[in-house]
Amino acid sequence: MKKALTLALVALSPVVFAEPPPQKIQLPSQSKLIDDVVVPVPSEIFGVLDKLGKPNWTAVQRPSKNVAGSIGDQPQNALLLGAVIAEGFIAVEAEDAAEVKQIGKSVLNLAKVLGVEKSVVKRSKSIIDSADKEDWKTVRRELDGALEDVKKAMAELNSEPLSQLISLGGWLRGTEALTAVVQMKYSKDGAELLHQPLLLDHFEKRLAGLKPKFKSDPVVTKIQKGLLDIRPLIGLAEGGDISEKSVKEINAITSDLIKSIHSKAQ
Repeated sequence: MKKALTLALVALSPVVFAEPPPQKIQLPSQSKLIDDVVVPVPSEIFGVLDKLGKPNWTAVQRPSKNVAGSIGDQPQNALLLGAVIAEGFIAVEAEDAAEVKQIGKSVLNLAKVLGVEKSVVKRSKSIIDSADKEDWKTVRRELDGALEDVKKAMAELNSEPLSQLISLGGWLRGTEALTAVVQMKYSKDGAELLHQPLLLDHFEKRLAGLKPKFKSDPVVTKIQKGLLDIRPLIGLAEGGDISEKSVKEINAITSDLIKSIHSKAQ
């Protein structure tokens, strides 16, 4: 089976607003080609970001009050795990050690909910220990590894559809954060990073192919509609500008979807 997209590009493509305008960003050497879509590895993307500058990531964070746990059926829990891992990369950029440690515990807890706890026990401990030392490079590497280990373990359990939803949850949180950053100081170059029609195609295809029991999940159904709403806003025409108004609308849609992912099932 083909691996699902990592949350990489999603979990925040490099954005810089310093002067002069940023150079053309080259994809990292570890980038993967999946379904004809180039997907950078998360830690590599942030390595590029470090060289170019830092937006105010603290303002973009969604700090968690408690360790994340089961909030609904398995599809929603898988989406939540993806969103939490994406949040981990944002917390690293904000150099928020307390939040990173909380996320390390949440990743372990949600992996347990999904039946793959053993795959991330060591990663979770390393994330927490490295955050204590403010060793952000290691934290990134362990978040990378936790994502891949969970997805591999789920594939071995014949849970590939849930693995796809982990990636989707990460993409949504990453896109929400990216739009928030672009809104801080809008520029056409920054907005261009949202031009991701192939990634959107990939996720729409994966959702369409889900088993009926997963597709009928209320959160999954809402996300399917949300992706349709996002499509006309991301600039389908090559070279077309994504307006400040469109960036704001994409942010509103993804923010609403992330809130649904985090909302406890009634």
